[in-house]
Amino acid sequence: MAKFEVGVYNKLVAEAVAAGEHHRHFPDSWADTHYIDVEAEDAKAARRKIEVQHSEKNGFVILSVEPKRDDAI
Repeated sequence: MAKFEVGVYNKLVAEAVAAGEHHRHFPDSWADTHYIDVEAEDAKAARRKIEVQHSEKNGFVILSVEPKRDDAI
């Protein structure tokens, strides 16, 4: 399995924060991009894994799916 870093934020939270309000269910931090590590066969599979917990119908937007670099020396 390959490792990917998925960038995701919540559009509804971002809109609420911009209006000086708060979302009913998600913390304000979701207005900013979160980077989530995922193990999957490929980038499409990584995206699908994230979409299960962070669905578009709940306002989540996937900005990027990038292969995770191995920082070990």
